[in-house]
Amino acid sequence: MDFKQMRNVDVRTVERESLADISKIHIDPRMPREQRLADFVRQIGNPYCYRCGKVVVKVSFAETDATLEDRLEHYLKTL
Repeated sequence: MDFKQMRNVDVRTVERESLADISKIHIDPRMPREQRLADFVRQIGNPYCYRCGKVVVKVSFAETDATLEDRLEHYLKTL
């Protein structure tokens, strides 16, 4: 399965048991960044859809130039 297919997994129909549990993922912080990323993807299987305990998590990103910091700053200004 390629990343586009992984991104398009439907959380309403995915088999919960087939998803990796992120709480069981262990990454060696001493490894170089590229190896840590590769190891994470290897362990998690689908980085866009996984479990955290019994909860299915779906991650998506907007096609925008705004950074996480930009979004957090905007959010905090609205409080």
